[in-house]
Amino acid sequence: MKALSTLNSYLLRYKWQLMLGTVFIIASNLFGIYAPRLIREAFDLITEALEAYREGMWDEDLSLPDSVRRLFALFSISHESILKTGDKSSMVATIGRLSILLGGLYLLVSLLKGLFLFFTRQTIIVTSRFIEYDLKNDIYDHYQRLSLAFYRRHNTGDLMNRISEDVTKVRMYLGPAIMYSINLVVLTALALWAMISVNAELTLYVLLPLPVLSVSIYYVSKLINERSEKVQRQQSRLSTLVQESFSGIRVLKAYNREKASSDFFEQECNVYKVKVLDQIKVDALFMPAIILLIGLSTILTIYIGGLKAIEGEITIGNIAEFVIYVNMLTWPFASVGWVTSIVQQAAASQQRINEFLHTTPEISSPETEPSPVSGHIRFESIAFRYPESGIQALQEINFEIKPGETLAIVGHTGSGKSTLAHLLCRNFDPDSGRICIDGRDLRDYPLDSLRSQIGYVPQDVFLFSDTIANNIAFGLDEDFDGLDGRVREAAHQAYVAHNIEGFNKQYETVLGERGINLSGGQKQRISIARAIARQPRILIFDDCLSAVDTQTEEVILGHLKEVMKGRTTLLISHRVSTVKLADRIIVLENGRIIERGNHEELVQAGGSYAKLHELQLLEERKGSIL
Repeated sequence: MKALSTLNSYLLRYKWQLMLGTVFIIASNLFGIYAPRLIREAFDLITEALEAYREGMWDEDLSLPDSVRRLFALFSISHESILKTGDKSSMVATIGRLSILLGGLYLLVSLLKGLFLFFTRQTIIVTSRFIEYDLKNDIYDHYQRLSLAFYRRHNTGDLMNRISEDVTKVRMYLGPAIMYSINLVVLTALALWAMISVNAELTLYVLLPLPVLSVSIYYVSKLINERSEKVQRQQSRLSTLVQESFSGIRVLKAYNREKASSDFFEQECNVYKVKVLDQIKVDALFMPAIILLIGLSTILTIYIGGLKAIEGEITIGNIAEFVIYVNMLTWPFASVGWVTSIVQQAAASQQRINEFLHTTPEISSPETEPSPVSGHIRFESIAFRYPESGIQALQEINFEIKPGETLAIVGHTGSGKSTLAHLLCRNFDPDSGRICIDGRDLRDYPLDSLRSQIGYVPQDVFLFSDTIANNIAFGLDEDFDGLDGRVREAAHQAYVAHNIEGFNKQYETVLGERGINLSGGQKQRISIARAIARQPRILIFDDCLSAVDTQTEEVILGHLKEVMKGRTTLLISHRVSTVKLADRIIVLENGRIIERGNHEELVQAGGSYAKLHELQLLEERKGSIL
């Protein structure tokens, strides 16, 4: 239950609904407990009436239960006159009317019990749905606050499984498990009180099997918890496998690996099946064991009760009453096994959820007022090592970008170019040194305010399964009349408008997963349009033109010149043609700056940049000849 204590705050949030549900449970069980009394009185009444009928007359000393006397009064019947008369037809009519009355009362009590049971479910079960809603939103919000390093350590399938399958199992604890647990306590207390009031010794015999039940639950619950956790972990593995297979379906088909992928999935499913069956074997022991113990209690009731009825200590009606009480306890005690299983599964799931909920975001946002930036960027002695791999990505990085300037960063793959973009967006914090914007440490800016003023085009383009218009307007939070105009303008500036207008539904075209129905170049240009549509103060283009040819690249750069005017721009690329128009260029190698200057200065220096430029010119000449 330690893991489930996290949910106490949610239970307190809905305490009034839960308290009302508890009241309904008590009311429902009060009517349920009263029903066997009606059965007892009916048995006793009919038994005594039949004996009197066989003798042909009422005995004036015949002891009628108080409840029966009250029933006589309800029908305005004078029981004294009936006791003195020997009219058999009058006795038959009286017995018939009393039987109908008792039957009607029993039906009314059952209806009231069912009505309050309905109210119980409408409070406790509905409340569990509300808590499930809150919990999923809290987990999702927490996911959003976690840093990029967290997502490098955990796979998508596991994240999805915890917010779906695990939360569903927790909801079963918050709803049915709590409801049946309260019902068990209330019904047991009321039933014991009713049974002891009739005969304490018989009650003791009836309850003898229950300690055995308690010991069994204690030992089996640990087994259920361990096996439930294994099942959930395997479920996460399956979710991850499916997600990766469908995301990489083009690679699977290209390499003809469908059969191998299916075989591997079948193996993992078989592992899941074995783990589930292990859990079910334990669960399957509960119900038969509980029914056996309840059945033993029923046998003891009839046997011991029969002996006491012969001795005159109790009546036949009391035996019938006890049998009904025992059977009323059958489902609550039978549900103990089911509830225990639910609680243990929920505990295992909540423990997995807590692993992420208790993860502190590595990138924290200070409680300061948001402020606009002009775009003066300075990197001071920056060093950074990726924590999960230990790779030293950057060392002693120093440079400055004045407001409105364009700085280009060139380097081979793995030189640390994209890492600079991640640091500037505060996806990571440097190990040493500091990054300043307008003379203020980056860590002093609220994350929302900082990132809202940066237009970032990542190297790995991601488009959502939504319309093209909504993908371009993704970074626009506010609602305003000029939204469509800004989307179209951004599409023209990114040189993708003519492609969009060629589709049947144009900007309302719905993209497939990750924009699968677009070419690589089109996806990159829509991503560029998304970044410039928000009109940020700082633009970061991380090798965003790698999927277009040099001719298209020149057209796009021509359009972007107007966009970049007055904005601080960080242009990252491995192409010299992309960066040659930048105000200044930095060349990275193995995480260090090895060259600085503009295009002409670096070409004349004859260093790494000049060699890269010469190599790319040679490739372009070969391409034009071909």
